[in-house]
Amino acid sequence: MSRRNPSSQAVTLLCGVDEAGRGPLAGAVFAAAVVLDPRYPIRGLADSKVLAEPVRDKLAERIKSRAIAWAVASASVEEIDTINILRASLLAMRRAVEALGMEPEEVCVDGLHTPDIAFKCRAIVKGDSLVKAISAASILAKTARDAEMTRLDERYPGYGFANHKGYSTPEHLAALKVFGPCEIHRRSFEPVHVLLQADLPF
Repeated sequence: MSRRNPSSQAVTLLCGVDEAGRGPLAGAVFAAAVVLDPRYPIRGLADSKVLAEPVRDKLAERIKSRAIAWAVASASVEEIDTINILRASLLAMRRAVEALGMEPEEVCVDGLHTPDIAFKCRAIVKGDSLVKAISAASILAKTARDAEMTRLDERYPGYGFANHKGYSTPEHLAALKVFGPCEIHRRSFEPVHVLLQADLPF
C-alpha cells in the first residue's frame, strides 16, 4: 500500500520509518515509510504504542491524506522463520522505502538498526517519540498490522487474533495449548516451537 502526492515541491524530503509486530507469536511483521509535508502539519503524532486505537485510526487517515508520500510493506511469517525477526523487520522497512515512488533526502529509522537501502539513513533510538515522520510511520505500520490480524481472526477462529493481534497474552497462550499452532504462527518463536516439538496438531 502506498501513495504519493504529486504537488510536493521545494520541501525537505525526510522519510520516517518504523515497524510493528516484532514481538508477536503470529502474523507478518509490518513496516511503514512516511514523508510528511511541513505545509500540512498533523497534530497528535506520537509513538503508536501510547495512542488509543480510535486515535491511531484517525491519525492514520490524516497521515495518508496529508503526507507527501507513504507506503506500508511487510515480511511474511516464512521470511521471519527463515532469516530471523530482526532481518525480516529490516526487509519490511526496505520494501516500504522502495515502495514510496520517490527518493527521500534522508531516511530516519526508529531503533538501533537501519535497512539496506540506497539512501542516506540513520537510526534513532526512541525515534518514534522524537521524530514526527517516524511517529507517523509507527502509526501506519501498527494500524495496518492490526487490521491484518483482525482479518486473519476470521480465517483462524478460536485464537483471539482480533483481540491480542498475535502477542503472547494469556488468552493466546491458552488457545495455543488447546488448538496447537496454525499456519500464521511463527515456528521459530519459543512458545510455538515448544508446542511443535510436542507434536501437537498443526
